Amino acid sequence: MRDAYHEELDAVSDSLVEMARFVGSAIGRATTAMLDADLKLAETVIAADIKVDEMHRDLENAAIALLARQQPVATDLRIVVTSLRMSADLERCGDLAQHVAKVARLRFPDSAVPRDLSATILEMGQLAQRLMAKATEVLITKDVDLAMQLEQDDDEMDSLHRTLFSHLLDERWKHGIETAVDVTLLGRYYERFADHAVSIARRMVYLVTGEHADEFSPEPDPTV
Repeated sequence: MRDAYHEELDAVSDSLVEMARFVGSAIGRATTAMLDADLKLAETVIAADIKVDEMHRDLENAAIALLARQQPVATDLRIVVTSLRMSADLERCGDLAQHVAKVARLRFPDSAVPRDLSATILEMGQLAQRLMAKATEVLITKDVDLAMQLEQDDDEMDSLHRTLFSHLLDERWKHGIETAVDVTLLGRYYERFADHAVSIARRMVYLVTGEHADEFSPEPDPTV
């Protein structure tokens, strides 16, 4: 009976990893669709968000069933509750990838991003994908040190976001209000995607240690 219980716990964790990989791929494909004005690719990202919603719903149902049947305590309870919150983060990441793809679809056959900002947006998209890849690794390994690194990595996204705004506020901006709105929204989508990746990492710190990330102090390395 306990073996089946732990198999169900492992299945919840496996579902989180599957979701994280899926939304990481989605943000990468959405970025390509937007910069290349690829309508077909944008449509596949938009349609695929249904799968993310289904995974979120299935994980939620499995976690709630575990709570009801097994009444887990201590670490097991943290796993279930934290997994529910991580799943919500990942579902939101799927929505954000879909939002990027919808901007691509809206502006087709043109690109939503002016040429002079393409490199910045590409970098934001690639960084979002790398952050989610690292969050996925954290889900698999439960590596607290790696989880703590994500918050520092997110500083790079904040810097890119500021770069976008410096262009928007420059008096030499020549791309009009519509493009300014698109770029503002896109910057926000990537920033929020990164924030959710960081949130997943912070929740893993809590899951493993029982302490919130901003309260956690790693043990000093005795070899140093």
